[in-house]
Amino acid sequence: MATIRKLSGRARKAVLLVHVLSAAAWLGIDLALGILVVVALSTEDRATAGVAIQAVDLFAIWPMFGASVVCMISGVVLGLGSKYGLVRYWWVATKLVLNAGMSLLIAFALRPGVAQAAEIGERMLAGDPAAVIPSGVLHPVVVAPTLLLFAYFLSVFKPWGRIRRPAEPVERRRRDLAGAVQL
Repeated sequence: MATIRKLSGRARKAVLLVHVLSAAAWLGIDLALGILVVVALSTEDRATAGVAIQAVDLFAIWPMFGASVVCMISGVVLGLGSKYGLVRYWWVATKLVLNAGMSLLIAFALRPGVAQAAEIGERMLAGDPAAVIPSGVLHPVVVAPTLLLFAYFLSVFKPWGRIRRPAEPVERRRRDLAGAVQL
């Protein structure tokens, strides 16, 4: 099995900076998305609601997906190039699963819903009285930032420890067995 080379101090800091900035960009885009959705759902002005919900489609999906992918790649590089590994500690493995799951949700669940909401916004601006923004657009803007903040928490506090204990050296086990057989 090939050994993974650890990152030098400078390289680790550079990758960590990319990781932190991409996570911050992702959270910022999610929060902006939330503001636009809340404005669209709470305003009485149909023109404002239509513009706000259309704006979500303009910037939310691909920049958010790009930030999530950069965050995942930089996290994998950090994991492979540091003592933490990818699946050595529970908090790292949890963050990896969260990132992968949320990235897939952005691409396959959020994207179609945002496109549909943008069409409704277009109909609202055209004066269609039947065009109503579905309240379901609020769920992702609550869940996603909550999960991202949980990932931040994991990064700072590093709870739960190792996934499995390191194996005992073979020499020690042999000695223990030899001592147990003495009569």
